[in-house]
Amino acid sequence: MTPARSFYGLRHGATDWNRKGLFQGRTDNPLNEDGLRQAHDAVDMLRGAGISRIVASPLARAARTAEIIADAISVPLDIDDGIVEFDFGSFEGLPVRDLMIKHGVTSATGLVSILPTDGERWDAMAERSLRCVSTWLERHPDDDLLFVCHDAVMQGMANALCGSYFKNSHGTPFRYLHEAGRWRIEQVATADRYSPSPPAT
Repeated sequence: MTPARSFYGLRHGATDWNRKGLFQGRTDNPLNEDGLRQAHDAVDMLRGAGISRIVASPLARAARTAEIIADAISVPLDIDDGIVEFDFGSFEGLPVRDLMIKHGVTSATGLVSILPTDGERWDAMAERSLRCVSTWLERHPDDDLLFVCHDAVMQGMANALCGSYFKNSHGTPFRYLHEAGRWRIEQVATADRYSPSPPAT
């Protein structure tokens, strides 16, 4: 299901597992100090952007990031399992870099190609995430929505909509922009001005 209009996405603030470079799918780790700061910094980038509702993944790192933002800009917050992080199966908790080196891959596309079969299917994750987004956009047609979730979820949606991946940092808001029948992703530079995200490598 393809969303009918533009929406915002935000990767949660960092956790200790992020800092260690580990696959962190459904493991429910909390934000660390950096992650809490990133959530508060995101408020400054989003304030005044017109967001009127936030939907978050149920995992603590995303839900807490969303709570900080929702409280600061005084908008409703909902939780939805549809944008929970990808299930990495037997890769969970292992070092991302080591596995990429072991399998000889150097890009997001390469990483997707080596994911284990005992986890979630990548295309299934993208489908359920876009279905979740579409449902909320249809349910609240007059709202500008922000989805606070995870890197794999945001990358899966980006690839499904735009045909490519992008550089995604913790606590950095992006807009999935639908314009003239095409999708593109732009980083939110300020509340009122957007700049294109760097190309995926």
